[in-house]
Amino acid sequence: MAKKPLKRAERVEVAYNAKRWKLLEELRNEATEIMEPLENANLPCIVHGSIARGDVSAKSDIDVFLPNPPSSFLIESTLERAELAVSRRILVQATPSYAAKGYMELDPQRVVSFPLMKLRPVERDFYRFGGEASIQTLRNNQRVLGVDKRLMLIEPTAQGHVESTIVGIEEIVAKLLKVSVETVLDRVHALLRRDIVGRTGVFIERELSSDETFEMVLKQLVDENPAVRRRLKLFSK
Repeated sequence: MAKKPLKRAERVEVAYNAKRWKLLEELRNEATEIMEPLENANLPCIVHGSIARGDVSAKSDIDVFLPNPPSSFLIESTLERAELAVSRRILVQATPSYAAKGYMELDPQRVVSFPLMKLRPVERDFYRFGGEASIQTLRNNQRVLGVDKRLMLIEPTAQGHVESTIVGIEEIVAKLLKVSVETVLDRVHALLRRDIVGRTGVFIERELSSDETFEMVLKQLVDENPAVRRRLKLFSK
């Protein structure tokens, strides 16, 4: 079941037990194993979400993101050399105004993603909003501030974390996370709307065949779809 936004006013302290601390360590070690070969190939990346914040569960995914990749071929070949086989490759564009992205699934819980066109600032801020960590942050055993899908701000503590709603304090949260207020308002609107109308479909979701590249499929979509073409041109400079 998807996590629903919460609007409780109080701050709640959450203490982690030994099992949860061990799970966090294991997931961070797995994330590091994916990020290390990418970093060694001069492909800077981050991990975002609960692994960066620390509030992991058994359902937590490992989401590695490359903000500025040179090519999908270099990413995939780097993963393959590290014996990290890609099982599925999917091109996704959430809405006509969002950048198309490539997703390389290692398995259902481990994904490497990257933009196929320039991100708008609000799109790049999305990762900071949810909490992002570099490989050095993981190595230093640090956790970061971020907001989960319940719209709860997760503030790491020595015992676990403190959580509180961000609804109504969007400007304060933007300053804490060092993102734009637009980013916070955008995520609040999207997640509250999802709570009311349910999850909606994405604009484009296309699984690639073994003989296709992300760049090839993007070119086809640009040629065929005016909305994709406009998005690419609008933020190409």
